[in-house]
Amino acid sequence: MNSMTTENLEQPASDEVSAKRLEKIAHENNKLHKRLCRLVGQAIGDFNMIEDGDKVMVCLSGGKDSYALLDILMTLRERAPIHFDIVAVNLDQKQPNFPPEVLPAYLDKLGVPYHIENQDTYSIVKRLIPEGKTTCSLCSRLRRGILYRVADELGCNKIALGHHRDDILETFFLNMFFGGKLKGMPAKLVSDDGKHMVIRPLAYVKEADTERYAEVKGFPIIPCDLCGSQENLQRKQIKAMLREWEKKHPGRVENVFSSLSTVVPSHLQDRDLFGFVGLKTDGVPNPLGDIAFDEEPCSTPTSNTISLTQL
Repeated sequence: MNSMTTENLEQPASDEVSAKRLEKIAHENNKLHKRLCRLVGQAIGDFNMIEDGDKVMVCLSGGKDSYALLDILMTLRERAPIHFDIVAVNLDQKQPNFPPEVLPAYLDKLGVPYHIENQDTYSIVKRLIPEGKTTCSLCSRLRRGILYRVADELGCNKIALGHHRDDILETFFLNMFFGGKLKGMPAKLVSDDGKHMVIRPLAYVKEADTERYAEVKGFPIIPCDLCGSQENLQRKQIKAMLREWEKKHPGRVENVFSSLSTVVPSHLQDRDLFGFVGLKTDGVPNPLGDIAFDEEPCSTPTSNTISLTQL
């Protein structure tokens, strides 16, 4: 009798804890959705990515980021004061083990117009790139040309890609470390053929958020057998570096990303970007002029800091 009484007393308490836990999870998931909508909406507004009457081709790879992009854009379209159309496009590259039925089933259920483009670029890449070499460059060029053509055929004037904040930062450091250029991945840019506008509405979104959102929404993720199978990519090295920074130095990655939007050309060394050769003194004070010794951005001493009295 005592054991039964104890069990009956404990059961409602346990149910109450479970209900509160589920309520907390639902609350956090809702916050995540709102944050993604806010950040995507902010990026669209900051760069004027989508305008009234646009037809946006959303490139859907089967990865977490492009799923999240499509999902959020569909949400924002319902709330937007302007009208724009969305067409989801997947390029089936005929990779081994690619399940061709997954995306059509998902998009049919979603009720969004879509187009599946079948092109065997996988065989071309495997034939032209030696085993062990990076396939990304050729693969991306082939995909880009095909997607430009499809955009024309579908009458889309905007091409939306699922690159997020971390992709942009990784590209920035890749170009700096391995290409000798201060060059990133812009949120909006005219394509290299001069005919298409490429936009990246996830530009302000962290990869950690798209990872969690994919879990929450249960997206049917399809792995890539080309770039996803290469373990020694330079991009993966950069990704590991950024994650280590975020772990050891919270805020550093955010500061680097912010710096991409706060550029001072006169304090770099690109002679085409700033007229160093013809620069003359004019006696007019300039807050961006050289002050010989810039103030340190961080005034808090650390164990590695050397004070002037130590010199």
